[in-house]
Amino acid sequence: MGQAVAAKQTKASTGKASTGKGASGTRAFAPFEWMMAGRYLRARRKEGFISVIAGFSFTGIMLGVATLIIVMAVMNGFRTELLAKILGVNGHILVQPVDKPLTDYAEVAARIAKAPGVKMAVPLVEGQALASSPYAAAGALVRGIRESDLRRLPSVSSNIKLGTLDGFERSEGIAIGKRLADQLAVGPGDLVTLVSPRGAVTPMGTMPRLKSYRVAAIFEVGMSEYDQIFIFMPLAEAQSYFNRKSDVNFIEVYTDNADRMPHFRAVIDAAAERPIFMVDWRQRNATFFGALQVERNVMFLILTLIVLVAALNIISGLIMLVKDKSHDIAILRTMGATQGAVMRVFLITGSTIGIVGTLTGLLVGLLVSLNIEEIRRFISWLTDTQLFAPELYFLSRLPAELDVRETAVVVVMSLTLSVLATLYPSWRAARLDPVEALRYE
Repeated sequence: MGQAVAAKQTKASTGKASTGKGASGTRAFAPFEWMMAGRYLRARRKEGFISVIAGFSFTGIMLGVATLIIVMAVMNGFRTELLAKILGVNGHILVQPVDKPLTDYAEVAARIAKAPGVKMAVPLVEGQALASSPYAAAGALVRGIRESDLRRLPSVSSNIKLGTLDGFERSEGIAIGKRLADQLAVGPGDLVTLVSPRGAVTPMGTMPRLKSYRVAAIFEVGMSEYDQIFIFMPLAEAQSYFNRKSDVNFIEVYTDNADRMPHFRAVIDAAAERPIFMVDWRQRNATFFGALQVERNVMFLILTLIVLVAALNIISGLIMLVKDKSHDIAILRTMGATQGAVMRVFLITGSTIGIVGTLTGLLVGLLVSLNIEEIRRFISWLTDTQLFAPELYFLSRLPAELDVRETAVVVVMSLTLSVLATLYPSWRAARLDPVEALRYE
């Protein structure tokens, strides 16, 4: 009955072809072609297996597109967050002395800070020490910094969880990371003893330097590695503690554009007015960010294979559908349907699976990417596990940043593969000989 109705509609819409007028048949993508494609997409009892293959193709494309969008968003979020955390605590360019110690650090920093595009220049004394309390001990990286400079570091000054930076220099207190404070089991007002291997030189050799400092503030940058090891103390106190006399280790320069390092290197070299050696953030973190980029590219390649496999499923499903519908195709051809009309019917059938799967995957990917942290918390609560350990992933939250260009590339790639996958089965359907198909029916 269904074939008879389809044949009648085919005959009506191809009247010009049957009467010898307009041998081209129906116009491209006529309602008849959409109707036939819709009939083939609907599941029927005897076509259950073909419908299952179409369902798998749809699911594969949807999951492939969604996974690609989510993974790319998370990788972008990782890079952006890590870059913000690293450059929030460390400067864009590190300036070190060449010919003599930086005893004139205040004047050099002031000159560099006045250079166009430079936000601030921070003199630092840096050294390693063992931080201990009555309860535990841990290695730490101690940085001596002026209170005015510390307040201008938003990654630290804006993330004070306990205590205060008021009177930081006068009180000779220290500011420590939250994870380090938790490990030492100390809070504001508690004493932390710092042990440095480079102490006073005596006839018996170099003696370790021990001194206790009161915790003035506890900060949380949001990057586990920094919250675990950083201790800030007043610059003058750090100079005394590390035997730096009146100089500093280096000057860290913060600029308004982290991507213009060649330009700022020339500007800073001219502003320093003395021989200096510079290392920018790209050189200091080249291995780390290079590994992130390689991982991102490999993940994109692997996940693209999911979409490709789903597109191949469309091919196999359509080939089986063409074989199953060979009798129907033969009847349509004898009723006046052209090869182009038959080809477009199966082109619409396969493309619909790919297009709907891609758009659904896009929607799922956007929803998950925009709520990735809430989903992580829910899964962690549901499974009672720490799904995103800060010790392994450096960050205390799961970041995601959607890139419109990358998302568009994923969608266009999926749509292209889906449409290309329908060409061969559609061509086979159009080339089917109605005489042979009816002879062996």
